[in-house]
Amino acid sequence: MSSVIRIGIISDTHNLVRPEALTALRGCEHIIHAGDICNPAVLDTLNELAPVTAVRGNNDSGARIDDLPEALTFHIGATAIHLVHDIADVPERLDGIDVVVTGHSHKPAIERRGTALFVNPGSAGPRRFKLPVTLGIMLIDKGEVQVEIVQLIE
Repeated sequence: MSSVIRIGIISDTHNLVRPEALTALRGCEHIIHAGDICNPAVLDTLNELAPVTAVRGNNDSGARIDDLPEALTFHIGATAIHLVHDIADVPERLDGIDVVVTGHSHKPAIERRGTALFVNPGSAGPRRFKLPVTLGIMLIDKGEVQVEIVQLIE
């Protein structure tokens, strides 16, 4: 039995759940959505694959979406994750946080800042400008975190 936890990280779907995203997220034990969901049906579709933790983005409002927090700190196993749509809203002090997940920019990024790993999965929704269409896959193995950006379409 593997101790590796596989988590999907997705953001900025803007009403669109691509079949390529569903394929990439299959087998995840949990899915994190960093906002700009726009339609709660997106969360329903993702919940069919795995439990979803989500925050509201700047384009999110309406039934069920208004109930989502703007920011959230939670744990998967022993790994502390802070989730917020816009990196500008990340608190200055991140005591005890292992991973910070953001969206908003549509630009995928993985960067270590101090002790925290900052992850932006990019956008899995409609293409914006010439930015790639991506999501992230996070693997947690005995407290060690690795994240890979997955390009969904060319």
